[in-house]
Amino acid sequence: MVFTLQRTRRALLGALVLSTGLGMTALAQAKYPDKPIKILVGFAAGGPTDIVARLIGSRLEKVLGQPVIVENKPGGGSNIASAEAARAKPDGYTLFLGTIANATNMSIYKNLNYNTERDFIPITQLVSSPSVLVVNNDLPVKTLAELIAYAKANPGKLSYASSGAGGSPHLAGEMLKQRAGIDALHVPYKGAAPAMNDVMGGTVSMGFKTASGVTSTIQAGRLRAIAIASNTRLPQLPDVPTLAELGFKDFEVSSWSGLFAPKGTPPDVIQTIAKASIEILKSPEVRKQLESMGAIPVGSTPEEFQKYVRAEIEKWGAVAKTAKIEL
Repeated sequence: MVFTLQRTRRALLGALVLSTGLGMTALAQAKYPDKPIKILVGFAAGGPTDIVARLIGSRLEKVLGQPVIVENKPGGGSNIASAEAARAKPDGYTLFLGTIANATNMSIYKNLNYNTERDFIPITQLVSSPSVLVVNNDLPVKTLAELIAYAKANPGKLSYASSGAGGSPHLAGEMLKQRAGIDALHVPYKGAAPAMNDVMGGTVSMGFKTASGVTSTIQAGRLRAIAIASNTRLPQLPDVPTLAELGFKDFEVSSWSGLFAPKGTPPDVIQTIAKASIEILKSPEVRKQLESMGAIPVGSTPEEFQKYVRAEIEKWGAVAKTAKIEL
């Protein structure tokens, strides 16, 4: 009887220790973050995407109390970094700064080793930077109507530059051709800078350029802005109409970026990062820094960002299919 009682006491004590240990483990797991966080970026250091990643990362460090390391993995139109991020452990310690490329690439690349919708959880859209349709100063047009009329009167004479085949400037040019019923030769470059230089020099007639990279050039009079590919005008270019104002509704081209996490990342971790990022984007100092480079702070919820990404994939998929773009 005494032996049985001792065994029962030992069993109860063991169960108590085990349950306490499990409770402590659960408590430890619930504490996020407790080590450095990495943000993978699919483009080179010093570019607009990298600048946004480092600005937000430095603020996340202060809010979350852990180092936030930005790691650049350029190449393949951000596909290298995207694939690595998709395979990362879904624990909240590897994040990914996705961009419009993660929407356009879904349609133009035949064999991707990741899927933006299947392999990632959208956390929050950080910024949006609308594109601006610009032309060489010597082109005899000052409005969109004049540009379209010129294109129709001079078939085969217009050309447009892009930062590379399959990127948003390329797809934006194709969408303009489809919507306006005009023709123009696509001239791809290895980057936005050489593309813009050749539009300024007159080698190429026109192109869609991200506001963050072309505003100062327009203000200096080195390029002529025709229209903003957005539903609202840019404060930096108040006299330039939007394509929506000119009759092209839903003609939005934005070089957006936002935070993603690998599929399977715990919901509470997603909410922690989203809440911190949204608060950071409300900071007047952060907003001023972003707006000075032509980027509009967004700060959407995970649900809102998910809907936006899906809409972008569908929109650019339709354009790519009509233009028969495949890489």
